[in-house]
Amino acid sequence: MTHKGALLPVLPILISAALMLSLSFGIRQSLGLFMPFMTGDIAVTVTDFTFAIALQNLVWGLCQPFAGMFADRWGFRPVMMTGAISYLVGMVLLATANGVLMITIGAGLCVGIAMACASFAMTLSVTTRLVPPAVRSTALGIVSAAGSVGAIIAAPMGQYLVSAYSWRVGLGGFILLTLLIIPAAWLAGRVDKEAPLELSADNSDRLPARAAIAVAFRHAPFLVMAAAYFVCGMQLVFLTTHLPTYLAICGMNPMLGASALGIIGGFNVIGSLFFGWAGGRWSKQALLGMIYMSRSVVLAIYFLTPPTATSTILFAAVMGFLWLGVSPLVAGSVVEMFGLRWQAMIQGFAFFSHQIGSFLGAFGGGWLFDRMGSYNLALEIGISLGLCAGLIQILFALYKPPRNPAPATTG
Repeated sequence: MTHKGALLPVLPILISAALMLSLSFGIRQSLGLFMPFMTGDIAVTVTDFTFAIALQNLVWGLCQPFAGMFADRWGFRPVMMTGAISYLVGMVLLATANGVLMITIGAGLCVGIAMACASFAMTLSVTTRLVPPAVRSTALGIVSAAGSVGAIIAAPMGQYLVSAYSWRVGLGGFILLTLLIIPAAWLAGRVDKEAPLELSADNSDRLPARAAIAVAFRHAPFLVMAAAYFVCGMQLVFLTTHLPTYLAICGMNPMLGASALGIIGGFNVIGSLFFGWAGGRWSKQALLGMIYMSRSVVLAIYFLTPPTATSTILFAAVMGFLWLGVSPLVAGSVVEMFGLRWQAMIQGFAFFSHQIGSFLGAFGGGWLFDRMGSYNLALEIGISLGLCAGLIQILFALYKPPRNPAPATTG
């Protein structure tokens, strides 16, 4: 197994997994570019489009644990290939859409399934199988950074094609990018042969799926991490959904919101690399708590003062640094708690919590704004929950139960 040898033989698999993540995440992050053009051209409203994106988040979160379970049963390659093909179908439906049904099925259902099968959880699980424990956290950070690289490439390409031609041509460009996910998923699927799971001597890798789930949901540090992940999703999607609107209300240049989101994407790369490295040296749980508390403090400082171009750019840079760094830390924490076999499945349950938070961050923020006439209450809730989640996460980092709280039987 690769853990006992050099990393060189598995580099093509890692690169393919990173490419799969980069394309899947980058395309998904850029779909909002098409909303104003589609709503002006075909019989759909902004609410229709945003509902499809909300459905995508929920489908992604709901399917993630099952994708992890199927990867253990059938292998990573079939699951990731299913995701790649689902992505292609979703993009074709979106590019040819003439109404709300095709957008909902394409951008909502198909892309949601694709993200569960061919995005973060699968990519990070492949990485943990391939690299030695000594460099695992750093490798997770490097691969996580690939997700932001894809957004940096896909968004400008989509914007250029939409501006120069049409939104259908822009989505045609995304279809070509999606085609590349298929060979990337196939090559990344070589992990099934190159790094088959070696069951550990303890119970963590020997329990069946149902027992492993029961163990996870009785493990207090995991439950705390999953609950804090909910707050993470709520804060971040609130920003990506509502920051441009907030800046417009404050009379700022409309391009400032787009620039801020782009800067967040760029600093994601730096943050993922740093926290992947840091997770190999310090407590991953404590680092997660520090990220959540730091985000909340930065949110409070920024939104308590009138925004300027300079403060918005600085805010975006700091938030970007604190953004995707949670991914390698959560993935590494799950492996430390429960072992390799059920990493993707158990991480999927934590991620479902994240996606519920994402849904509430997007629609809850809008609902409160419609009723209050401002984002003040939404921000107060988000900041307060972030501070509490971060503090509790740090406190539980000091609590060190046995790595595997499972019973002695193997089921």
